Amino acid sequence: VIMTFTSNNKHVSSVRHERGKRLWFDVSDIPVGETIVDAELRLYKNSNYSMDSGENFTVSVYQLLLENGEKELEFVDAVNTSYSQEGWLIFNMTGPLTSWVTFPQTNKGLYMSVHPADRLVHEMRPEDIGIVSTSLEGEEEKQPFMVAFLKATSNTPKRTRKTREIRRRKKAENSETSYSRNPFTDSSLWSTRSCQIQTLYVSFRDLGWQDWIIAPDGYGAFYCSGECNFPLNAHMNATNHAIVQTLVHLMYPFEVPKPYCAPTKLTPISVLYFLDDSNVILKKYKNMVVKSCGCH
Repeated sequence: VIMTFTSNNKHVSSVRHERGKRLWFDVSDIPVGETIVDAELRLYKNSNYSMDSGENFTVSVYQLLLENGEKELEFVDAVNTSYSQEGWLIFNMTGPLTSWVTFPQTNKGLYMSVHPADRLVHEMRPEDIGIVSTSLEGEEEKQPFMVAFLKATSNTPKRTRKTREIRRRKKAENSETSYSRNPFTDSSLWSTRSCQIQTLYVSFRDLGWQDWIIAPDGYGAFYCSGECNFPLNAHMNATNHAIVQTLVHLMYPFEVPKPYCAPTKLTPISVLYFLDDSNVILKKYKNMVVKSCGCH
């Protein structure tokens, strides 16, 4: 199973290093008991050749811990980069994710720090070297995200629908008071663009078939339309292949296309029609009505 999570960004004023960025991921949808095979944090870095002086930088990621009422930073992973480099920086997050799933109350997020490779005490802002740490207009596909690779177990406890609904309701209430609305944390703003079912009524009369089809006069066929943009939320019914293709598209947008919105469930209809002047047939035609859509 592959799951992706986008970041809810909040600045951590209580952390001494004011230039860094906090990244927080809601991983509560991962069932307790799932085996976490691997987890990665991916940060996109734009190139800046005008600033390129040959200097290298170190991007470090820390897990935020709460020890005796005080916030502490525990080193997780680091990657070296430069002004001219462009693309995704990948950090190993298996340890933090495992602890968050096992002990949800310990999920205080991550802290990202950037400094010149030869001057550890000189901290810089991530955006100073081109790292996309917040959701900006026009850079939707470059926002920070985490991807988890899970191994399902037969005895994994299932969370009930009611529990999920209560948690999501509380989450929505908290987000209204804690965060400003933006197109990356508020799924309702994406609803008109993301992959979903659309209304389509087919009239047999409009097709000129009224002379041989007795009933019905038409039917609701529906169709699928919309974008399969990152992240592929649960309502998009994405296949694992589509999730992987989306991740590859983020790295190679010109070589690999995004997944396509297509029907995931189709149902039949019954049609009464004239076979010839003296025979009438009632026949069931398969795959005529779209019932749900997903990214493939």
